[in-house]
Amino acid sequence: MNDIITISGLSKTYATGFDALKNINLGIRRGEIFALLGPNGAGKTTLIGVICGTINPSAGTVTVDGHDIVTDFRASRDLIGLVPQELYTDAFESVWATVSFSRGLFGKPKNPAYVEKILKSLSLWEKRNDKIMTLSGGMKRRVLIAKALAHEPKILFLDEPTAGVDVELRKDMWQVVRDLRAAGVTIILTTHYIEEAEDMADRIGVISKGEIILVEEKKELMRKLGKKQLTLQLQEKLSALPDGIFGATQLSLSPAGDELTYTYDTQAERTGITRLLASLTEAGIRFKDLSTKQSSLEEIFVGLVHRNGAAK
Repeated sequence: MNDIITISGLSKTYATGFDALKNINLGIRRGEIFALLGPNGAGKTTLIGVICGTINPSAGTVTVDGHDIVTDFRASRDLIGLVPQELYTDAFESVWATVSFSRGLFGKPKNPAYVEKILKSLSLWEKRNDKIMTLSGGMKRRVLIAKALAHEPKILFLDEPTAGVDVELRKDMWQVVRDLRAAGVTIILTTHYIEEAEDMADRIGVISKGEIILVEEKKELMRKLGKKQLTLQLQEKLSALPDGIFGATQLSLSPAGDELTYTYDTQAERTGITRLLASLTEAGIRFKDLSTKQSSLEEIFVGLVHRNGAAK
C-alpha cells in the first residue's frame, strides 16, 4: 500500500520560540484509518494544520498524493477534507446552504444528489432546512463533517470529531467513517477517546512534545507492548503474600485480600504461570477461578508518553 501523504523533516517553531513540531517523518497510507494520539499540547493540531495548509511549516516538506503543500497548494488542498475541533459554522445559514456552499468553494459543480447523499448518511436530511444556530452541538459537528465531505476529498482529517457528541451519535458517525474508508477515503483522526482508536484504526501514531515517538500497526502494537494479567480468585482471603512465592514482584493482592493479579509479558519466552501456580499450591493457597486480561491501548499509550517524558 503506497503513501498518500509523505512528511519529511517537518518542523514548526512559532514566533515565541516554541517548537511545536520537531523533525517529523511520517507516511500515511492510501485508504487506511490512521489514529494520531497524544496528550494536550503534543502537536497534533499543529501537524494537521500544516498538512492542510492553515499553518506554515518552518522546515521540511509535505506532499499530498504527490502534490507539495507549499508549491502546489491548491491541488493538494482540493484532496483534503478537514473537520476541526472548533464548532464554527455559518450560524444563520441552513444546513443545505452551508454544505452546498462548501462544495462550491472548491470549484465543484452543483450536485444536489451528492449533497443529499451526504446529509442522509449523517442523519441530517430532516434538518436540511434548519438554520445551523438551532442545532445541538452533536448535530453541528455532523454538519462540519458534511462540509468537509462536500467536495469529495480523497483524505479526511477528523480532529477530535466526537468531542461533545453523545454515545448514540458517536456510533453513527463511526459507521460513516467505516463506510468512507470502504469507499477508498483515507482517514486521519485524533481523539481523546482512546477506545475509539483501538476499535477503528489500522495504524497508531503517538506524538509527544512535538515528536513522533511511535508508529505501529495497531495489532502489532498491542502484541509487542501489551501486557497480560492473570487474575486468581482465592478460596480464602489473604492478609499478605507469603514469603518465597514465585514471581512475587509481578504479583499484587487486592485490598480485600480475595484476588491475586499476576502481570506478565506476552513476548517473554516463558510466562512463569506454571511455576506461579505450583508455588501457590505449595504454599497452600487455593483459588476457585481465574481469568486473563490484555492491556488496553489506553494503558499502552499512557506508558509510552510517561516514558518519553521521563527520558527528556
